[in-house]
Amino acid sequence: MAEHPLQEVLAGGHVDAAVFALRPDYRALLLAVDGIVAGPSDAASDALLRTAEEAAREALADRSVPELPHVAAWREAYRAFGAKPQRTRNSLESLLRRAASGLPRVNRLTDLYNAVSVRHQLPLGGEDLTRYAGPPRLVRATGTEPFDTVADGGTVIEHPDPGEVVWCDDAGVTCRRWNWRQARRTQLRDDTTTALFILDALGPLTDEALRSAAEDLATHLTRLGPDVHTAQRLITADAATESGG
Repeated sequence: MAEHPLQEVLAGGHVDAAVFALRPDYRALLLAVDGIVAGPSDAASDALLRTAEEAAREALADRSVPELPHVAAWREAYRAFGAKPQRTRNSLESLLRRAASGLPRVNRLTDLYNAVSVRHQLPLGGEDLTRYAGPPRLVRATGTEPFDTVADGGTVIEHPDPGEVVWCDDAGVTCRRWNWRQARRTQLRDDTTTALFILDALGPLTDEALRSAAEDLATHLTRLGPDVHTAQRLITADAATESGG
């Protein structure tokens, strides 16, 4: 972990003032972890996803996905920077819409954070830190930043819209439209051992609920190896706090 000390990565994390101008109630909780024994989906990750699917069914028993408070708040946030939420859904909404037919099974790490996202009803992204170039930053794009993705079975480079809210590092965009689509470059893989998770919260979600989701995620992560270490940092419009574990 000499290449990516957890606290150094978290200390460098930044949310631009232009993003907070859009949503002063936004909070980002960054959780970094190393020492993971990674691998493909297994019985444990499948069980977590099944629990999440049941939680989604209960949450949607008497309302539609867009009527859930945190989903509705993220739709408003997308409109604030010019995105159409009906066409580009945030990651939480996308997962909730898939829960009825079954959440995707990808690998242990992705399954884990998808389950936590659905259970706690907040957007949650995971990145491979060994593929990062510099610290994570949430900014409003100029429109020139590179974003590597897949189209028609091949890798292509796209660019965000000017003013779009994006997570990025020194090499380019790591996630477009706040929490819509992650770059291929930093995606979690079956052999990932060092990762960064980003938990996104808006007003309907309290700080207590945000930290509860992070602790749930951290608890499951620590079971993925005998030497797992985690650290987290909360970034808000007013202040930032840090802690390690």
